[in-house]
Amino acid sequence: MTDSDATLVDDLAAIRSALVADWPKLAGKRVFMTGGTGFIGRWMLNALADANRRLDLGAEVDVLTRDPDSFAKREPELSAAKGLRFIQGNVFGLNADGVTYDYVLHAATDASAHLNETDPLRMFDTIVEGTRRALDFAVASKARRLFFFSSGAVYGAQPWEMTHVAEDYPGAPDLTTHRSAYGEGKRAAEMLCTIYGKQFGLDIVNARIFALLGPLLSLDIHFAAGNFIRDAMLGRKIVVEGAGTAVRSYLYAGDLTAWLWTILLNSPAGAIYNVGSEESVSIADLARRTAALLGAPGVEILGQRDPGWNPGRYVPATEKIRTELGVATTVDLDEAILRTARWNGWNG
Repeated sequence: MTDSDATLVDDLAAIRSALVADWPKLAGKRVFMTGGTGFIGRWMLNALADANRRLDLGAEVDVLTRDPDSFAKREPELSAAKGLRFIQGNVFGLNADGVTYDYVLHAATDASAHLNETDPLRMFDTIVEGTRRALDFAVASKARRLFFFSSGAVYGAQPWEMTHVAEDYPGAPDLTTHRSAYGEGKRAAEMLCTIYGKQFGLDIVNARIFALLGPLLSLDIHFAAGNFIRDAMLGRKIVVEGAGTAVRSYLYAGDLTAWLWTILLNSPAGAIYNVGSEESVSIADLARRTAALLGAPGVEILGQRDPGWNPGRYVPATEKIRTELGVATTVDLDEAILRTARWNGWNG
C-alpha cells in the first residue's frame, strides 16, 4: 500500500468511526448529488461508498456530471463503487424524471478565481440559476431534504477586529466590484433556499464552507496552501506574491466530510452552519510552516498588491455546529499539510 492509499484509508476509517451512529440513517435511502466529481463531492462519495460497502447500507446515489466517462478514467474505483451511478448532464438541464429521492445534495459550483475575474456573469448565473434548478428538482422529486453547499464568502470582507465570523453576522459582499460575483451569487442562492422553504415547504439545510486542505485537492489551482505544498515538494522556494498578511484557516477534508454528513442527517430544518477551522494563520506564516514541515529551501514574500476578493481575514466561528451537532476538529493545520503532501507522493 502506498502512502497515498494509506492516508485515504486512515481518513475513511476515521470518518466511518465519527459517523458510526449516523450511517444507518442512510440505509436503503436514495440520494441525488450535483458537484459530486469535485473536491468536496469526491470526499462525500468516497465516505459513503466506504460505509455502503462495509455496513451493507444499500444506499443509492445518482451523481450528475458533465462527463461520466472521463471521470471513470480518473477515478475508476469510485466510479464503479456499489450504489453509485454517474449520470451525464449539467445542472442547467436538470429535470425530474419521476424518481423520488430522500436527499438532494447541491454541491455544484466551481470556486474558480479565474472565472470570477474573467467572466463574473457566468459565475453568478451558474450559482443562482443552478441552485434554482436544483431546488425545483428537489420539489418535483419529493425530496425530504435539500442540502445546499454555500460559502463563507456570503459574509463579504470580514472586519480585521473580528477574529472569527459567526452565522449571525449581517455583513455582505461589496457590490461595487465584480470580484463579489461568487460571494453574492451564493448569497442570492441562499435567499432562493429560504424562499423555497417558505413557499414550497422544502426542508433545506445549509453549510457555509470556508478554506479546506487535504488529499484530492489540486495543487495547481489558485489555493495558496496547495500551491505552497506543490512548490515545497518540488524543492522550490515558496513565493508569496502578496504581502502575506491575509489571514485564513484550513479545515482538513476528513473533518469536513464528517461534518457535512452530520449536517445532512442530524440538523433541524432550515439550519445554517459555518464549516471550517478556527485555527487562523497568516499567508506568510502558512508559507513558513509549509517550508519547515516539507523541507523547502526558503520563503520569499514579494509584497505585491493582492488581486483577490478578500485580502483580509477569512476565519469562521464554529461554536454553533460544535455545540448543536457535536462535531470536532481532529486534524490540525500541520498534520493537514503533511497528509496532503504524503497523498501527493511526498515521503520526506
